[in-house]
Amino acid sequence: MNQTKWTSMWGNAVSIAEHRPESYAKNITLRYPVYAPFGGEALRFTFDNYCGSESVTITKATVSLAACDITEKVGLSCPISADTVTDITFSDEASVTISAHERVVSDAVSFSVPAGATLCVSIYFSNFTLMQSAVLITGPLSKGYFSLGDETGSMELPLDTTKTTNWFYFLSNIDILTSTENHAVICYGDSITAQSWPDYLALRLKQEGYSHTSVIRRAASGTRVLRQYDCITYDSYGLKGSNRFHHEIPTAGADTLIIQQGINDIIHPVGTDINPFRPMSDLPTATELIDGLKWYVEQARNYDYKVYMGTLLPIYGWRTYAPFREDLKNEINEWIRSTKDIDGCIDFDMALRDEAKPAAFRDGYDSGDHLHPSASAYKKMAEIVPASLLK
Repeated sequence: MNQTKWTSMWGNAVSIAEHRPESYAKNITLRYPVYAPFGGEALRFTFDNYCGSESVTITKATVSLAACDITEKVGLSCPISADTVTDITFSDEASVTISAHERVVSDAVSFSVPAGATLCVSIYFSNFTLMQSAVLITGPLSKGYFSLGDETGSMELPLDTTKTTNWFYFLSNIDILTSTENHAVICYGDSITAQSWPDYLALRLKQEGYSHTSVIRRAASGTRVLRQYDCITYDSYGLKGSNRFHHEIPTAGADTLIIQQGINDIIHPVGTDINPFRPMSDLPTATELIDGLKWYVEQARNYDYKVYMGTLLPIYGWRTYAPFREDLKNEINEWIRSTKDIDGCIDFDMALRDEAKPAAFRDGYDSGDHLHPSASAYKKMAEIVPASLLK
């Protein structure tokens, strides 16, 4: 490779894992298979304890080529290729301690990555570790594994001591030293984006032969633009925009940002007579919510990103649905469709809503809760992203 640069090939947000009595883990290995949309000759890894309230120590971490293809199927053993296991180091040390609210970037690891390969990152924690800094994601490319004991170098995870997980702990980004023509597109948002459509967008890239673009997901379920919860009942609903954005958005090799967020600001407040943590005073006006979205755009311009915004999806039938929430959502969507502040609108709402009843999903596009799309609807969202963003 003659000219190279560091570009993010995989990434997630970091949010707050739900508080549980069993929030500490010991003597476990996490293994995460990840898709490499383009190749390169070196890797560096970000491990993030931004939402943790105490320090954590990674005892050992490795990267390897998977002996399977994440775009097809990965079994419970999540096999890796024996001759590719490579240590991830931190200032030449195998172990690293990450302070609360901090993150570390590994040494650059010399590692040849073929385009389209599946990598496996294995992380071992020998001592009690607060598993708090994490994000829950789903989709055809988003599943991890955990095993008891140190399995960082194991060719296959033992079936009797291994389970799958959709929680991604600490690992928030992988950069690859790659050709300068490669770039990253960031998808930023809440549970809609923490679910499947970014994975389907990555698969669309593969299927349509776009070989120079990675899809980086910065999304956490429950998050709002303007508010966050400061109680353990709901703190797993994540950080507000001003506490997330500058931590998540700087991304090596990125030039484009797709924002799809705001529906939780609209549907969460119900009044303290119903829920003491969800006062109606949290409900923004349209102007306040639009100002929050404008702030995102202004901040993104400081990184020289092109900014696209997705309209908010149907909510008819959701448990807090009310006409005033529908009116607020529609006002936000009309601003997204008409504003000149962004480089373009991706009209997810228009693509997924029922033509006869626009407040609702069309048949087959509702997951069943009247808020989150079905798998076919997530595929549709990926399909309508303009091809010009993907080249």
